[in-house]
Amino acid sequence: MDRAQADYMGMLATVMNGLALHDAMRSAGMASRVQSALNIEQVVEPYIRAKAIRYLEQGRTVIFSGGTGNPFFTTDTAAALRGAEIGAEIVLKATKVDGIYSADPKKDPLAIRYDRISFDEAIAQNLAVMDATAFALCRDQKLPINVFSIFKKGALQRVTMGEHEGTLVYC
Repeated sequence: MDRAQADYMGMLATVMNGLALHDAMRSAGMASRVQSALNIEQVVEPYIRAKAIRYLEQGRTVIFSGGTGNPFFTTDTAAALRGAEIGAEIVLKATKVDGIYSADPKKDPLAIRYDRISFDEAIAQNLAVMDATAFALCRDQKLPINVFSIFKKGALQRVTMGEHEGTLVYC
């Protein structure tokens, strides 16, 4: 399949995931809004930076979907970009592993999990938990990243409450 076409399909999938997350939050009594970099206003709001910031100031959760709206950019880069745009304190990356390792822990039983690692170290070691563009953007904006497992019970709550979980990538 053409790479750009595949990327657009992936962006649409993130919109569907955003809608599912929005519904789960609504069911839990949380106020949230879904914004998309793709123009599909019948389904979600368009991404408008000032509006997203206003929602956050009102105590709502903003779910950014649709990636950057451009092919060839990952959702990691979109998260870094949106985090920088709204003045976020940190980017939270919920993933399949419980942090950043020196090697793939499924392939290398001697892989070491880092509690903390600098952006420069992560980039130099080519640690593949996020793409280099996202790492570089966060580094340049002095925006830390916390990588943790979405499958670990209570991890998301602990991270959002400021507790240590996973790996912190810092400047």
